[in-house]
Amino acid sequence: MIAEIGTWFSQQYNNPAVKPILEIAAVIIIARVFLWLAQNIFLKLTSKTKTEVDDNLIKAIKNPLYFLIILIGLKIIFNINNLFPTHLVKISNTFISLIYVLLSITLMRILDVVLIQVGTKILSKTKTGINDHAIIMLHRFVSITVWFLVLLLILSQWGVAVGPLLASLGVAGIAVAFALQKTLSNIFGGISLVIDKNISVGDVIDIGSDGTQIGKVLDIGLRSTKIRTFDNEILIVPSGTLADSTFINRAKPNRSIRVKIPFSVAYGSNIENVKKIVYKELTKIEDLKKDEEILVRFLEMANSSLNFTAFFYVNDYSNKFAAKDQANTLIYNALGKHKITIPFPQMDVHLKR
Repeated sequence: MIAEIGTWFSQQYNNPAVKPILEIAAVIIIARVFLWLAQNIFLKLTSKTKTEVDDNLIKAIKNPLYFLIILIGLKIIFNINNLFPTHLVKISNTFISLIYVLLSITLMRILDVVLIQVGTKILSKTKTGINDHAIIMLHRFVSITVWFLVLLLILSQWGVAVGPLLASLGVAGIAVAFALQKTLSNIFGGISLVIDKNISVGDVIDIGSDGTQIGKVLDIGLRSTKIRTFDNEILIVPSGTLADSTFINRAKPNRSIRVKIPFSVAYGSNIENVKKIVYKELTKIEDLKKDEEILVRFLEMANSSLNFTAFFYVNDYSNKFAAKDQANTLIYNALGKHKITIPFPQMDVHLKR
């Protein structure tokens, strides 16, 4: 039976009309076998290791390699059997171009696993100034470079003279560089922000340091940085401008922040008593950072009042406004309870007879 099947295949394979079909079927079978091995054998073997990198690597490249096997097989079949001879060169170039694309996809998926997963894990254990976002930006740069090289290879395959093209691009690049000075400045500004670790995604920053433009950093891109304000608006700032400007990062050096509460009492009030009352009330703040000192300072004898400022720290800058609200409420109620007058602006007018 087996001998008869072998004889039949041999006869069919010698048939010029059937031979390419059998070869194409064989290539698809080989590719399917590879995919089955990757899903059922290789993944089971890698699942026994301590790291997930090899598992993710197989999952990332198995599909591109499956199609790559088919494309390489089809190219060989078309060339050996001289199918469509009048269009064979175009067909061959098409296959090679697609192979280049699949190879680049495979390479990029390997970089996704190695650069992002492995690189981030390694850098997290070191004291370098590069963080996760720097890895992402490096990945974007490498991706652009790889796709640019693939484009050059494809153009070269189709007979485009790449050398003169690169030379003309070099001359044009100088002109473009002058035209894109702002853009290039923003790109390098974004890189410097990440490498210097001045800001990170999730930090709350105050641009201009005047409180008018404050919000949480959503993304640090190559060209611009996106910030969501507390009014739920997206503020887009050129990274170069941000890198060259002065801003306050509320998350640095840590998440704690000092809160200042100015208040006033009337002339004639007992200053030491006022300090003790306010100090006691401030110890009731919910998010109070207890290892930092609470201060109540008498700062000014104004026209209509004695002016004080209370200073205390909260554990997280996101609770600053809630802490100010609670502190103002506690101080106001405590001064009223102890019959200490909170003055309002007034002017005494004395008339001479």
